[in-house]
Amino acid sequence: MEQKRVNHIDQISTEDWGKTPTSVKKLVEEMAQQIEQQEKKLAEVLTAQEQLLEKINQTSKNSSSPPSSDPPGFGKKPTKQKSSKKRGGQPGHTGNSRDLYAIEECSEVIEHHPEECSNCGATLTGVDTNPYRHQIVEIPPISPIVIEHRLHELTCNGCGSKTRARLPEDVNQSGYGVRVVALVALLSGVYRNSQRMVQSAMLEVFGISISLGTVNRLRLEASNAVATCVDEAKLYIQNANIVGADETSFNQGNIDGFNPEQRKAWLWVAVTPLVTFFEIALTRCTQGAKNLLGENFSGILNSDRHGAYNWVDLERRQLCWAHLRREFIKMSERTGVSAELGTALVKQQEKLFELWHRVRDGTLSRDEFVELVTNIREQILASLQEASDCKIGYREKTPLSKTVRTCRQLLKVESAMWLFVTTVGVEPTNNAAERAIRPAVIWRRTSFGSQTQAGSNFVARMLTVVTTLKSQKRNILEFMTQAVIATRCGQTAPSLLPEGTTCSDDSDLLNAA
Repeated sequence: MEQKRVNHIDQISTEDWGKTPTSVKKLVEEMAQQIEQQEKKLAEVLTAQEQLLEKINQTSKNSSSPPSSDPPGFGKKPTKQKSSKKRGGQPGHTGNSRDLYAIEECSEVIEHHPEECSNCGATLTGVDTNPYRHQIVEIPPISPIVIEHRLHELTCNGCGSKTRARLPEDVNQSGYGVRVVALVALLSGVYRNSQRMVQSAMLEVFGISISLGTVNRLRLEASNAVATCVDEAKLYIQNANIVGADETSFNQGNIDGFNPEQRKAWLWVAVTPLVTFFEIALTRCTQGAKNLLGENFSGILNSDRHGAYNWVDLERRQLCWAHLRREFIKMSERTGVSAELGTALVKQQEKLFELWHRVRDGTLSRDEFVELVTNIREQILASLQEASDCKIGYREKTPLSKTVRTCRQLLKVESAMWLFVTTVGVEPTNNAAERAIRPAVIWRRTSFGSQTQAGSNFVARMLTVVTTLKSQKRNILEFMTQAVIATRCGQTAPSLLPEGTTCSDDSDLLNAA
């Protein structure tokens, strides 16, 4: 220890150190200890600085943060030089015009005939079999149809009892028709309006005065009307061959007493090409994923690396390469060994997707793709293994330790990174699920979640109905109207599933895409 401290202080020789007075030795030892402590503190400060810089530099490119959280100007493309061409369509460009309604759909047709020649003034005769058509589209004043039922009360001449007439069984007690209920659901579920905004729209646009309590009651009726068809969609998802899954946080209050612990809710989504299912649960753990996909799920799952999906066999999983790319970029933006490993991984990922784009465009066969990916997989595996072999402390929090731990985790699930290479129909990213969940995120931000379990059910069911019908290009208002009619008449609600479509058909559609 003495020799080490001597070398640390101007490389004093052993002989000179032996002749040094005891008081001076003590002073030198104290100074050496102080230097060691300062060096340790400096190392801790530098580590903390790197961690803070990494946190500050988080963007949508190297983390799961949304693009809306990126700093101003981030990701802007370089400004292009101003073109010398005039604005608008260029010569030779095929113009686009609005579609005209068929003659049968026109409320009125007015014929205009020129009476004299614009050149010489001569009287014009004849018939134009292909006149130029100009249509004016207008919306008539909207007024509600109000049907009043008068229930008279008559007195019996014999006993004096009074009897009031009853409403017929086919007249609903709520006081609002099925299209009003469907419209309230549409304004809430499709256009994500708050209850107060729905109240305002019903009055301003349709002339229907409605209370906030009634808006909530009609939303509940619409939610119950589609409950059975949403359950049918869930069963369809659980039996699909290929499913994309994702989840995001959601707020659910405790006004009804169903969330006494004030736990954070989570909005889960499962996606296929023709049917999408949403569910809100007070958990993000494995049980939440099993409730979504079904404990006996036997299809292929496309998702991120969230641990709740780990119960699905790796042979039936495809990890999202968009998430993997963010991890690689995050590594490359660190210093030292992390930067080298991250840069190498990013380069291999870019090569992989260049080949994938060629497969998708039809310029590279699947067999050639499989052969070329072999070398890319070996390079990525080697980089992950190199990082995994680095020695780090158990509780070390340096940037390198983060890289090492991430690579060790990736090695455990490495086989789930390549299913899309050999299996037709499996996508390398989970973008379909993320696109499906984006409207839900917007709804959450504008409404701050729900206050009851019934409100959460309404959100999940309407998201299921809207997203599914849009993918099938079906009319949402008409579907909601038919669902409410069926419920009021005690009949079966219409199905969200495409007519004549099974799970295997849905997978074939995905393969074709």
